[in-house]
Amino acid sequence: MATIFYTATTLDGFLADENDSLDWLFRQDQDLNGPMNYDEFIGRVTVMAMGATTYLWVRDHLAASGEAWPYPQPTWVFTHRNLDPVSGADLRFTSADVRTVHADMVAAAEGGDVWIVGGGGLATQFAAAGLLDEIVMSIAPVTLGSGRPLFPGRFDLELTEFARNRAFLCARYRVLGVLTEDRSAEPER
Repeated sequence: MATIFYTATTLDGFLADENDSLDWLFRQDQDLNGPMNYDEFIGRVTVMAMGATTYLWVRDHLAASGEAWPYPQPTWVFTHRNLDPVSGADLRFTSADVRTVHADMVAAAEGGDVWIVGGGGLATQFAAAGLLDEIVMSIAPVTLGSGRPLFPGRFDLELTEFARNRAFLCARYRVLGVLTEDRSAEPER
């Protein structure tokens, strides 16, 4: 069981552009059965967490396409707003701190993985609380110059795996903790 931020990012570290568009992502060539693929990952996920912006993006795109909510997993949506639920989805809206909610998520996961979906801000909150185990990212060969940042915080990570999946460089990192300033590593002047 692990709590994982599984995501895609641009080379310059953005999840979406300033209008929350993912057009850059859907243009990329990938092997759906290749390294660090989505189907293999989601097969181990039994609980999900997402922020309000991600939830609204998914909900609105599904509504526009006429598709049903694709996730059978219980999904905690972290928000301070009153949001309309999606019919048939197991959604649990919360404004509580991630530390408070994580224990309930782990219990509901029953040994499966917890996926922090979408927003880097929410993933950063889990990491700051010491609750994020891994970041698994697919890095696309595109830059946006601005937008929603991948992971807006200062953390030490350890690269544990990397591979190429057609257009994407894929990497798995273990989250070691908050980055601290170590002055002993600075060269003498």
